[in-house]
Amino acid sequence: MRVGRYVIVLLLVAVTASLSAQRGRGAGGGPPQGQPPQAAAPIDLTGYWVSIVNEDWRWRMVTPPKGDYASVPISDEGRKIADTWDVSKDGSCLAFGAAGLMRNPTRLHITWESENVLKIETDAGVQTRRFVFDKAVGAPAERSLQGYSVAEWERPATPGRGGGGGGRPGGPPPMGGNLKVITTQLSGGWLRKNGVPYSEQTTLTEYYDRFGLSNGGEWLVVTTTVNDPKYLAQEFVTSTHFRKEPNASKWDPAPCKP
Repeated sequence: MRVGRYVIVLLLVAVTASLSAQRGRGAGGGPPQGQPPQAAAPIDLTGYWVSIVNEDWRWRMVTPPKGDYASVPISDEGRKIADTWDVSKDGSCLAFGAAGLMRNPTRLHITWESENVLKIETDAGVQTRRFVFDKAVGAPAERSLQGYSVAEWERPATPGRGGGGGGRPGGPPPMGGNLKVITTQLSGGWLRKNGVPYSEQTTLTEYYDRFGLSNGGEWLVVTTTVNDPKYLAQEFVTSTHFRKEPNASKWDPAPCKP
């Protein structure tokens, strides 16, 4: 079992590196014209997914001790804010804002709210994110924990595999496309449960990629870049992995503390 898990980790690392290299060369293409985003989806992200914590265990599976900022490029101002945290604040909803939410050990339920809005619900913290594909829709005036997310498909569907339905019946998961999401209008929150902050000036950029393994397993890789000129000295980049689940049998919502 350990050897099998090690191989999967190596594969995920290789896939993540490959995806990053592809973005460096430019994704190109764009989605087919004239189709709503749901119909034009080059990959099917819907369903239930569970976090696979194969790195950063000590910061993700448990609440780190106060003052543990390792690997976060925190600024001096951010450190001052983080140093005000104490254990009584553990479990706060501030740890479940958009910039930190996906790093929590959680399950995702991804559905289409409409043909122009993709919805992600989490059982950890009981949060809901909405990815809006219509750029003509203006951002709300009020900031919020999940902010305002604008999405776009970066690469076209593989011929015969579009339509957002996961490819032809019985076939392998569709490949060749990724989702880009930019989130603003954030009210600020924590990158980690021990109060490492991000501010309302934050811009969050994410890429969602799905791929399949030869054994039939399906994986979702979320590559996240947090840009915060106030509390970070440079951008903070992470890659988070999820595995597809067959149904909702393990879905277990646990709300955060207001």
